[in-house]
Amino acid sequence: MKREKLFKIGEVMQYSGLSRQTIHNYTLAGLIQEARRTVSGHRLYDESVFDRLEQIKTLQSKNYTLYQIKKLLEQQKK
Repeated sequence: MKREKLFKIGEVMQYSGLSRQTIHNYTLAGLIQEARRTVSGHRLYDESVFDRLEQIKTLQSKNYTLYQIKKLLEQQKK
């Protein structure tokens, strides 16, 4: 069984170029989801978070609001 690589928020910050607060806000807004938490409560994210963050950054560059982005991303799931 292959174990999926999980990333701590610091790694997500490093690879995405976003701040801890921005990532936390996106999580609270439901734009991204944490895969799980460590025993000590640290958030862990799977690799899909990087694609999602790129989508969010692209839509923001086109002047979409976070509310609009959330709606667009929800429609993609359907």
